[in-house]
Amino acid sequence: MTDSPNCASPDSAAVRAWLASLQTQIADTLGAFDGTPFATDNWQRGPGEKLRGGGCTRIIEGGQFFERGGIGFSDVSGDALPPSATAARPELNGRGFEAMGVSLVLHPRNPYCPTVHMNVRMLLATKAGEAPVFWFGGGMDLTPYYGFEEDAQHFHRVCRDALAPYGADLYPRFKRWCDDYFFLKHRNEARGVGGIFFDDYAAGGFDEAFGMLKSVGDGFLKAYVPIIEKRRAAPYGEAEREFQAYRRGRYVEFNLVCDRGTHFGLQSGGRTESILMSMPPGATWRYDWQPQPGTPEARLYSDFLPVRDWV
Repeated sequence: MTDSPNCASPDSAAVRAWLASLQTQIADTLGAFDGTPFATDNWQRGPGEKLRGGGCTRIIEGGQFFERGGIGFSDVSGDALPPSATAARPELNGRGFEAMGVSLVLHPRNPYCPTVHMNVRMLLATKAGEAPVFWFGGGMDLTPYYGFEEDAQHFHRVCRDALAPYGADLYPRFKRWCDDYFFLKHRNEARGVGGIFFDDYAAGGFDEAFGMLKSVGDGFLKAYVPIIEKRRAAPYGEAEREFQAYRRGRYVEFNLVCDRGTHFGLQSGGRTESILMSMPPGATWRYDWQPQPGTPEARLYSDFLPVRDWV
């Protein structure tokens, strides 16, 4: 359920303009950081497809710093919400919808630099003769391969500060939600050190809820860039790269098995290339592998993946 009745009419144009601007700002900033511009792939749904609309994917492959990264903007509509969206909202069955958002995943080459994910989105459920129902969702989370307490603390502080103007309860609430969501139940293991996650959010009406979404999206570069600036020159070898590839396997498992966003996109007939751009360029699996006690790899499991307070 949403946090309050959807009384105000959503301003789709304002959300769309902000999302497009956010994508450009992040791609330009990180392209300059890497030294390799993000390529641009504009796309449109074809006639007769399940969804209408289109979007823009900003992508980097084989950069100087980012081994792979994608920043996607999409604005699509359809005649019926997919099952992943109506499972918790059966009253919206049969409604058409418009979904717009920016979603990114960045995979640095250096194993001491964490993978990061961020998503900000709005969904409108529509029905002729009735007011549209809207809600916002999103968040950001950090997935280190080698943990640094000061990095996790910084990331969580920025998340907390982005939410603070909209209620002191939001950060602890959205942090718990993130810890619960980005968890591989089949492994009994967190994906990373978390961050914030929220969905079905419309508290205070459109203007207030949209303000919160903007604060989260605008906080992303503040949360991530200082970390990669600090770690980008850390030396590493083949052993660190092998561990990174092994942990990237967990990332693949989560996205394919657990992630509702992936399921929504595939169930609704979304663009597969854009949905799966979050995948790392390579990953490995090893049978029943365990890190050696006392190593930095073991410390990831003992000190960073268990849920804890970072601020």
